[in-house]
Amino acid sequence: MSVTLLAGSATASVAVTAASDPATTLPAAAAPAATTPAPVENLIVGYKSSASEATSNTAAAEDAAAKGKKAGKQTTFDRRLGTGAALVNLGGATAPSDAADVIAQFRADPDVAYVEADSRAYALATPNDTEYAKQWDLFEPTAGMNVPAAWDKTTGSGVTVAVIDTGYVAHSDLAPNVVAGYDFISSSTAARDGNGRDNNAADEGDWNATDGECGVGSKASGSSWHGTHVAGTIAAATNNAKGVAGIAYNAKIQPVRVLGKCGGATSDIVDAITWASGGTVAGVPANPTPAKVINMSLGGSGTCGTSYQNAINAAVSRGTTVVVAAGNSNADAAGFSPASCNNVINVAASSRSGDRSFYSNYGAIIDVAAPGGETRRGTDTPGTVTTPENGILSTLNAGTTTPGAENYKPYQGTSMAAPHVAGLAALLVAAKPSLTPAQIESAIKTNARPLAGTCTGGCGTGLADAAATVNAVTSTPTTPSFQNTADFAIGDNTTVESPITVTGVTGNAPATLKVGVNIAHTYIGDLKVDLVAPDGSVYTVHNRAGGSTDNINTTYTVNASSEVANGTWKLRVNDNAGGDTGKIDSWSLGF
Repeated sequence: MSVTLLAGSATASVAVTAASDPATTLPAAAAPAATTPAPVENLIVGYKSSASEATSNTAAAEDAAAKGKKAGKQTTFDRRLGTGAALVNLGGATAPSDAADVIAQFRADPDVAYVEADSRAYALATPNDTEYAKQWDLFEPTAGMNVPAAWDKTTGSGVTVAVIDTGYVAHSDLAPNVVAGYDFISSSTAARDGNGRDNNAADEGDWNATDGECGVGSKASGSSWHGTHVAGTIAAATNNAKGVAGIAYNAKIQPVRVLGKCGGATSDIVDAITWASGGTVAGVPANPTPAKVINMSLGGSGTCGTSYQNAINAAVSRGTTVVVAAGNSNADAAGFSPASCNNVINVAASSRSGDRSFYSNYGAIIDVAAPGGETRRGTDTPGTVTTPENGILSTLNAGTTTPGAENYKPYQGTSMAAPHVAGLAALLVAAKPSLTPAQIESAIKTNARPLAGTCTGGCGTGLADAAATVNAVTSTPTTPSFQNTADFAIGDNTTVESPITVTGVTGNAPATLKVGVNIAHTYIGDLKVDLVAPDGSVYTVHNRAGGSTDNINTTYTVNASSEVANGTWKLRVNDNAGGDTGKIDSWSLGF
């Protein structure tokens, strides 16, 4: 089986490029400035309501002076905040280590509910990359992915993202973030490097010289430099006064080459998935920097085969999140692979107006949408470019066959949407390394926002939102949670159950048990959804409401305080009518 990249028109197998600025000679990337902890001038102290300091300024002032004296600082009560907390002055700019001594005194007092430094907030800086203003997909409120607001918490540091694609063509706006990859193309003809597999993941070009060279109906085309475009969206160097900004701009890109002349073989891609995620491939040296995220902006027709599924399952079991493009055929993604595989985040493409891009695949199997752009309309002749400003701008190369000068160009495709989600996954891993692939998928889907426009056929839970997802992950309390991300098909007039086994929770479930439900279905008015406790007690959370609305993506609160927490809980879904089907995509229990 051969697969192709997923950029460009809905019919072409290679990317349709759009006009952009010519290549220029640019200065080398500047190293990021080192940061040091800022001095602390004040503390905010919240007293328990039973403490006299909570209401008496005199008592608060006496307490501040006493605690400062113990820590060797001359601290004074400044004023009462609107929340009732006391503002305590440390007597001027204080080194964080000295402020910590005072904080320790307050924390040791049982009458103190909390104490924290009075830190400073700043306007979110706009990256100084020269083409950043053209990256609507990152920041525009209508259909951008709300990326800048996530950067104050995470930029992807310490995370490697494998881009399983055409390889990497040298680009100064990516070079600081590229680590060693591998060329998995077995055929020397397809690889164009004179040999089979080797440790050089350089993109040698994927051009086709004549029509029909890659099979009946194939067209002559230039090299796409597709893997480099994808990589730039994920992790182009940022704040280096040149080019574009990457979503996870402090992450590392690992180019893994599988696509050459006339696409790539499933056997090569399966080995690439295995190696990239830290698995063993015979005859190939071990990966010294296994990826925590894999991006595959590639695919072909047909449902997911066992080879793909086994490789993906193994990668996920090693802790690697796998992101795939839905496909560009304006068809149900269930008929394409690896989009139809389980254990992946399947990404559809949206336009600058917030609609499903005309070429994007769709369906119940889609997990989420992300900006993929539209550089032309569906009625335009394939290959024409009418609105380049509405594409996804990223790193590229000007060479028509072999590499030439580096440049930047906009592409359109689900190939461009997938790396937006891969970049977001890298932000999440960096922010909270303990997250599992299932938790990353759940967080991205749960915190997506509705598309501003329309999506006929189904675009998952909506448009991925970087800031909302990062905020949810970094602010989530450390309470026990369990989830099941396996798909359970919902047929007409049938009942299906998805189980979660809870262990290690003491006593009964809470009165505020959180039941997160993600169901992909095209007519939720057909559905009755119940939570079934281990003893068989039934709690109905959705009962044939919503009419023809697509999908349930909601967290319900259930008073389950009479139920023993440990045991097997079930989400039971009953479809009460014909004509519409779907699946339980995932669900969770939060104690």
